[in-house]
Amino acid sequence: MLWLITKYAITAGLVVLISEVAKRSDRLGGLIAALPLVTVLVLVWMKLEGQSQLKIANHAWYTFWYVVPTLPMFILFPFLYQRLGFWLTLAASCATTMLVFTGWAALLKRFGIHLL
Repeated sequence: MLWLITKYAITAGLVVLISEVAKRSDRLGGLIAALPLVTVLVLVWMKLEGQSQLKIANHAWYTFWYVVPTLPMFILFPFLYQRLGFWLTLAASCATTMLVFTGWAALLKRFGIHLL
């Protein structure tokens, strides 16, 4: 139980740190948020918990393929935010991400990569 609480605390602390840095510097906050820090933590947690090499490698592999369809959101969000406000922009960005992901998964399936 202590290990689980430690994982939660470190992971949550990282999110809070990034949001605090972003308050002071848009660029530095964006840079830190763009780093795959959560994925690195997950890989470390998996290794420390004794997961197999294959399981850890598969996690990194699928993370790459899942990140790609999220990228259009980062272009769309600033463009829509000025026009629609925060909440509607967030909803539109999430919906767009889901649509792009569905198309992305269908495309990758043709190449033998199954995301769903």
